[in-house]
Amino acid sequence: MTLRTPVQTRSKLPDVGTTIFTVIGELSARHNAINLSQGAPNFACDPGLVAGVTRAMTAGHNQYAPMTGLQALKTRIADKIATLYGTRYDADREVLVTASASEGLYAAISGLVHPGDEVIYFEPSFDSYAPVVRLQGAKPVAIKLNAPEFTVNWEEVRAAVNPRTRMIIINTPHNPSGQVLSAHDLAELAAITRQTDILILSDEVYEHVVFDGAAHHGMATHPQLAERSVIVSSFGKTYHVTGWRVGYCVAPAELMEEICKVHQFLMFSADTPMQYAFAEQMADPQSWLSLAAFYQRKRDLLQSLLVDSPFRLLPSAGSFFLLADYSHFSEESDSALVQRLIVEYGVATIPLSAFYTDGTDNKLIRLSFAKDEATLRAGAHALCQVKPR
Repeated sequence: MTLRTPVQTRSKLPDVGTTIFTVIGELSARHNAINLSQGAPNFACDPGLVAGVTRAMTAGHNQYAPMTGLQALKTRIADKIATLYGTRYDADREVLVTASASEGLYAAISGLVHPGDEVIYFEPSFDSYAPVVRLQGAKPVAIKLNAPEFTVNWEEVRAAVNPRTRMIIINTPHNPSGQVLSAHDLAELAAITRQTDILILSDEVYEHVVFDGAAHHGMATHPQLAERSVIVSSFGKTYHVTGWRVGYCVAPAELMEEICKVHQFLMFSADTPMQYAFAEQMADPQSWLSLAAFYQRKRDLLQSLLVDSPFRLLPSAGSFFLLADYSHFSEESDSALVQRLIVEYGVATIPLSAFYTDGTDNKLIRLSFAKDEATLRAGAHALCQVKPR
């Protein structure tokens, strides 16, 4: 029995309720489905990282960290970015450790976007962008990536920009498509925003998961874009500890000042013992430099295992994800197919339509390869049994 309230409520997000993610989660649990849906590793992190947290706790580091983060960790972050991408951030004023990348995204949007502003973002997209924009009294403006390549139509972006445009949200490597921005894309973005007050919010949580020897073209690699960008990244994605909920963001000091004003009232500071452990782990650059090869092996394994499946796989240039096309063998909606895969074949995936506000159905489903080998083999075996309908 639930408690009833006499209080009348007025929702700020009236159209946000039970999503396909919840439906898939509940259905998967009932059918004990193999999990190729969630973008979270099911394998252990480096034991040294857990030991680092334990040492920090034992040493008494269990109270609030400084509001913007542990100094040693912020210095490691600034050094890494300078080495990899060529932009030097001031560890004191331009680096913020956040309680997850999601909190960094929220704090950046909340601190920098005002009622009446417009924010351009690209669909399919991570599901939090548009609701967070709406919570600020601002208008999210969705531009669809060109399917099935999932490239940006920069002329469409130019046409969407107007005096109310305050921010453009970028995600590279991209969830859910697995595509990445190129140097050409950055040049187009720089040209569009030059001599404007438009900010860039760049979601780069998969920055170290770029495949086939390619470089990550993040905002810090482009001096002009770095000057107007807030870059958000994730320790959880890099170190296989998504449940620890620690991330970071970097931005020019004037922008960071506004982000910190929101952050201090959301969380004040991220978890202290984890920050100590991450600072220790970051002493070894291989802890992130080895990540692309690690996940490329998983991508390649899943691709090889699905060669004889009825699905056609789209290329994945980065992230934890592959898209699979089924349009040649079924007219089912992607949501219907995903639910049938769980019930009839015992494998969970995600319909791409869940990443569009209008439910665009390109007959594509998302597979996660952030799994151990046994799970990838079992999931692929199930998908190879799928019969056309």
